[in-house]
Amino acid sequence: MTVSDSPAQLARVEDHGDHLLIINANTKRRNALSPAFYDAIISAVTRANAAPQIAALIIWGEGGFFCSGGDLTMLAARRELSLSERASRIEHLHTVIRAIRSCRVPIIAAVDGGAAGAGLSIALACDLIVAAEDAKFTASYVKAGLVPDGGLTHTLTRALPHAVAMQMLLLGDSLTAERFFKVGLISELTPAGESLATALKTTKRLCEGAGQAQVTIKALVSKTDNAALFQQLDLERDAMAKALGAPEAGEGISAFLEKRTPDFQSVRATLKVDQ
Repeated sequence: MTVSDSPAQLARVEDHGDHLLIINANTKRRNALSPAFYDAIISAVTRANAAPQIAALIIWGEGGFFCSGGDLTMLAARRELSLSERASRIEHLHTVIRAIRSCRVPIIAAVDGGAAGAGLSIALACDLIVAAEDAKFTASYVKAGLVPDGGLTHTLTRALPHAVAMQMLLLGDSLTAERFFKVGLISELTPAGESLATALKTTKRLCEGAGQAQVTIKALVSKTDNAALFQQLDLERDAMAKALGAPEAGEGISAFLEKRTPDFQSVRATLKVDQ
């Protein structure tokens, strides 16, 4: 086994011969997104696409949590950037989503604890999701005055009943792993703390299976959906870049960092219809 570390040790890729394990190791921030995590995923996908012996990838979060999404401290700093600069930062995430969806081999998300925001986007971009029973799934952008990115307005609205998807997107409510399992978003439900062990068993099945057939199946399935998703990623990028510079995001992010309830009503009173 060889191990490669990303900058600042926030993510790493373990090479197990017939599969790669991508580890989100930003544990001090509940595995919030980082450029290192993005780069680890893209690096692993690039290696898998060029290596016939690699049959699967696993994405997992160290320390009991898959990914808490965007770091709001970082997002607060990005509010000072121009609209085009904000869009380019979001595009880094969307490059990761496209890479996952376009990867030659199946990718499994092993979710302990939970997946929030763009962490949920990454999990839903994978081919299979193995989740612990105590995991929760959240898309609470709206609570910070932001809008979804990473393809969530595509994946959630196609995988969930409309009212349930809008409950998550408009109200920011969390759903349990059990509920996700019942609607078919999770392939396997495991006891707490055992998502990686179960994902490794699934990976073993993939590695022992007909590899070329699996690659062809994934390619065929991807062609039915990726075009619409990739178009939606561009729409989300532009909407998120605009939202990040708007007054509601200023209030929402500040409230989160100051650990208080945001006062969106006061902001709403100052807005015009086209805002």
